[in-house]
Amino acid sequence: MLSKFKRNKHQQHLAQLPKLSQSVDDVETLFSPADFREALLQKIAGATRRVCIVSLYLEQDDGGNGILTALYEAKQKRPEIEATILVDWHRAQRGRIGVAATNTNADWYHRMSEQYPDVDIPVYGVPVNTREALGVLHFKGFIIDDCVIYSGASLNDVYLHQHDKYRYDRYQVIGNSQLADVMYDWVNQNLIRGRAVNRLDIQDRPRSPEIKNDIRLFRQELRDATFHFQGNADNEQLSVTPLVGLGKSSLLNKTIFHLMPCTEQKLVICTPYFNLPAVLVRNIIQLLRDGKQVEIIVGDKTANDFYIPEDQPFKIIGALPYLYEINLRRFLSRLQYYVNSGQLIVRLWKDDDNSYHLKGMWVDDEWMLLTGNNLNPRAWRLDLENAILIHDPKQELAPLRLRELELIRTHTTVVQHYRDLQSIAEYPVKVRKLIRRLRRIRIDRLISRIL
Repeated sequence: MLSKFKRNKHQQHLAQLPKLSQSVDDVETLFSPADFREALLQKIAGATRRVCIVSLYLEQDDGGNGILTALYEAKQKRPEIEATILVDWHRAQRGRIGVAATNTNADWYHRMSEQYPDVDIPVYGVPVNTREALGVLHFKGFIIDDCVIYSGASLNDVYLHQHDKYRYDRYQVIGNSQLADVMYDWVNQNLIRGRAVNRLDIQDRPRSPEIKNDIRLFRQELRDATFHFQGNADNEQLSVTPLVGLGKSSLLNKTIFHLMPCTEQKLVICTPYFNLPAVLVRNIIQLLRDGKQVEIIVGDKTANDFYIPEDQPFKIIGALPYLYEINLRRFLSRLQYYVNSGQLIVRLWKDDDNSYHLKGMWVDDEWMLLTGNNLNPRAWRLDLENAILIHDPKQELAPLRLRELELIRTHTTVVQHYRDLQSIAEYPVKVRKLIRRLRRIRIDRLISRIL
């Protein structure tokens, strides 16, 4: 078992985090991508002071166009609204993986600005590293007046369930003027005014090599950029703590690390890509040895957004879901004893050909982590991540929490044995050959760090 000293150390970290008082009536959980889309559009249409959208990408499709058009129309009706959009610099200037970079999202932002010449909505590109593979803007949050809509979703057709398919995520609507102010001020200070941040909605954008040195300095500055605010809640009341982090030693990573061992009864984890950092795997194993229960809800490989059906042309990126399944199978084979005893529960999510993008943690009935963090080595080291940690010592949010978990589990099946998952020998021939080739040159380890 954890020694008393160590246990106190973990609990002490959480107790010392500054916390903002939160009204239970101002927390709402949305339960579907369509509800998320409607709530976002409704909040934008009703905005009176500010709309700040931060997302990995805002896609040039029906879903993305609906959001951007709604924002232009809201600003047109109420010019006093301060409206800003922030997306990843590199992602906005390329096509989808495997598609040529013509008519990019950035080009579309420029065309939209020309369609509304009397309305100024800056779209900022945030370069977290000199290359997309080495770090992206994974900060999440839609700040509208005194409300924060928090989700791991980006903005396009599948995340917004605009057509037939959807990508399932978590969606929380938190009314809290202090939380909104803290996040808004941080975005303004550290992203919009960042030395390497440039507008994407204008024609004369610098090329990435031209700002390479600025990007390197900007990344260093982001490592030290934490939220600064005075907490006004104690450890006995419902509260929220915004967290941000870039790099292995960030406050966000430290909080995730300390949160897990504070489990007294049960830890629930959601992640779309099973590739946990070693330090988190050790936490899970220690909890199991201490007699605690751990439930992990992960997407089936066919519910991964990189999955390519066997009847479609194979691309290298299509091997990723199989690599994640290999990780999960290896993890379960080590811990089959705890699966048999019912202490370790692993659920695979699958709903037709829809995809799964849920992240987060629930610790007992007391702590809930809302985050876009995939809990993988990439999130741990490379991307700019954030989260909102909710402390609910009196279980005031229990009905929302239970309902959300109930719906998340709806399309899941429990893995009874690691052999329930396919082995490499059962994979399609092209996948099998590629994985064995990658393993021979040990590049699969590198891939697991950056994807």
